Amino acid sequence: MIFADKLIQLRKKQGWSQDELAEKMNVSRQSVSKWECAQSIPDLDKILQLSKLFGVSTDYLLKEELEETEYVQDSGSDVEIDGKPVRRVSMEEASEYIEVKKSTAKPIAYATFLCIISPITLMILSVAAEFSKYNISENTAAGIGLIVLFLLIATATVFFIKCGSKTGSFEYLEKEVFETEYGVEGMVRERQKKYKDTYTKYNIIGTCLCILSVVPLFVGILLAEDNDILIICMVSLLLLLVGIGTIFFVIGGINWEATEKLLQEGDYTREKKTEGMTVTKAIKSVYWLVVVAIFLGYNFATKSNWGDSWIIWPVAGVLFAVVCVICSAFEKK
Repeated sequence: MIFADKLIQLRKKQGWSQDELAEKMNVSRQSVSKWECAQSIPDLDKILQLSKLFGVSTDYLLKEELEETEYVQDSGSDVEIDGKPVRRVSMEEASEYIEVKKSTAKPIAYATFLCIISPITLMILSVAAEFSKYNISENTAAGIGLIVLFLLIATATVFFIKCGSKTGSFEYLEKEVFETEYGVEGMVRERQKKYKDTYTKYNIIGTCLCILSVVPLFVGILLAEDNDILIICMVSLLLLLVGIGTIFFVIGGINWEATEKLLQEGDYTREKKTEGMTVTKAIKSVYWLVVVAIFLGYNFATKSNWGDSWIIWPVAGVLFAVVCVICSAFEKK
């Protein structure tokens, strides 16, 4: 088998196009095309680079009598592309990462659910305190409500930290450019293909629940007749439905993103990893911290009814989506 045939075979096993291989080799697509058409042979430096990139011996690339692929790259060791060390992900590492993400998806989803429903007790007790028949003072209502809120958030934080410790050793998949050993990409794409229907189903369920979550609020407004308790109960039901919908979004998203990270697609392409800290990333990092600060600052400064300030959260959620779209459009421009 001549060099051209071996190069085509190795490239296709990795699932790369000629353009992708050319980018990794820092050459033009025409050069790769000439190599594969046996119109030219790369120089020695490029042969060595191809050997490291595919993890095969130079003898295998150059000697026509060698038909059996000779892999020389050790599992998990680094390779170099354009003089820069690049981690190589083995089949074992990729499989372990997918299983770890699968095991942490549900705990993270439930923790997110707890954060979403955490204000419900505070809102209901704050409104109940306005009616003498419930015999609850405003201070008692605020105290109990805040205690429940922070207990739920603390519980969620424990889940987040435990799950983060399990995936901490795989952070490089999100932040660093890497290469995969033979067979890894094919395995990941097969798993992604099998999970696609489940991912789509979870997105549909989550979207429907979030859309339908406003129905109880409208019903409460129609039937309330100045019954604040009923309205707050309907708002609580809204948060509950949104929380359940979020569970489906988070579980589906975590499992899907695990495959995208290994394939370096979607939000984890090589280009995005090399961008560094952009304006959009900076804004996203501080946005919800600012919202929490506004929520707490407003209520403590004005000494207002905590149950009346719940509107901050849905408004902040809508504005967050708007901010993300504007920032992305600005960066592309």
